[in-house]
Amino acid sequence: MNLTVPPGPGVPDGLDIPETELVERFSRSPGPGGQSVNTTDSRVELEYDAATSTVLSDAQRARVVGRLGSPVRIVASEHRSQHRNRVAARERLAERLREALAPPPPPRRPTKPTRGSQRRRLEAKKQRSQTKSLRGRVRET
Repeated sequence: MNLTVPPGPGVPDGLDIPETELVERFSRSPGPGGQSVNTTDSRVELEYDAATSTVLSDAQRARVVGRLGSPVRIVASEHRSQHRNRVAARERLAERLREALAPPPPPRRPTKPTRGSQRRRLEAKKQRSQTKSLRGRVRET
């Protein structure tokens, strides 16, 4: 079963990662389980090597490897059944890949304060100064 990454920023058409590029390992989970907790291999470790992937373009590959490293490892052991942990691991991997493929936000362009805001700030400072100067001791003249 292929892993489908839904469309989003950086992946306008989505991705379909073939099953052959994913490595799944199963082991005993330390999580909930009851009587069969020590006998079933319900923990899932999903591994995806983005550096050797044939699905990603060079720019996408560089972005994923730069942000997530290679290989990308996801571990799921929150559910009691192996199937639900496999689904959770695949969903998590798809989400992380989508986030990693999103382009960086545009750089912030600094702006200057407007003349009106500068004037209001100075007037407020003068008013505050006036208020504080009236708090001093009263002098007899």
